[in-house]
Amino acid sequence: VQLQACGGGLVQAGGSLRLSCAASGRTFSTYTMGWFRRAPGKEREFVAYINWSGDTTFYAHSVKGRFTISRDNAKNTVYLRMNSLKPEDTAAYYCAAAQHSSPYLERDVDYWGQGTQVTVSS
Repeated sequence: VQLQACGGGLVQAGGSLRLSCAASGRTFSTYTMGWFRRAPGKEREFVAYINWSGDTTFYAHSVKGRFTISRDNAKNTVYLRMNSLKPEDTAAYYCAAAQHSSPYLERDVDYWGQGTQVTVSS
């Protein structure tokens, strides 16, 4: 599976962005998909994941209520809608795919996309 993330950019605090991650291959619907992020000088951290059918989601406490993860299996794409953005959300965001577990820890991830940069100005 190859993952291609896009949608990052520069936004003011309080603004919104939607990230997309398109996957290659016909097995996309069998993967639990997730998003991680890495802020400057920090380790990569979990943001959210969504199960294969889209009926189960889980969020990091820091983004719960502001971010929404969703997926469209017909388009092989997972999304991350980010509202009420804060400067501390500034990071490179990575999409991730896991076939046998939920991508909550890095070791659970089978495939990574390249990062897309999100910068939130105060």
